[in-house]
Amino acid sequence: MPTEINASVFEAFPELESERLLFRDFQARDAEDLFFLKTDDRVMAHMDSKRHQSLEDSLELIRNNQTSFIEQTGLNWAIIDKSTNRFIGYFGYWRLDKVNCRGEIGYSLHPDYWGNGYMKETFSTLIPFGFKTLHLHSIEANINPNNVNSEKLLVHFGFKKEAYFRENYLFEGQFLDSIIYCLLEEDIK
Repeated sequence: MPTEINASVFEAFPELESERLLFRDFQARDAEDLFFLKTDDRVMAHMDSKRHQSLEDSLELIRNNQTSFIEQTGLNWAIIDKSTNRFIGYFGYWRLDKVNCRGEIGYSLHPDYWGNGYMKETFSTLIPFGFKTLHLHSIEANINPNNVNSEKLLVHFGFKKEAYFRENYLFEGQFLDSIIYCLLEEDIK
């Protein structure tokens, strides 16, 4: 069992694909679509993060994603619909804990694509990558308790609930609850 994150992953950004999707690095041209995700009420209802106020906020997030790859602290993919070449969301190991070979995932999908298996297809590609190629020992997901669809997705992929934290996160003047899920490679069904 590997006990170190595979640093060679960071030599060149790993582009991956599935039947309908391409997973590539973020580019400046993704800013408008990312801005949509970070401002849409349907999407943001499930995110405990600040709404983007301008296109510059989205460009800054893209630059931060690129920097995290260079610094080997995160690996964030733009999800592209291969049939239209359209940016439809993102998935990332955005918080890598190298000492413990653990990565926290974050993801979002354009509402036009909800309910069509796109995030299951994403998980089916990028979760195995996390274990087999990146050499993670565990994958963490921190979700808002009201995000029922995300919770169903995690459970479907074998994630186990590790904790329910009561009012552990201060966001916009309000304390919010968090649920922590974890997946070990041996949990995969």
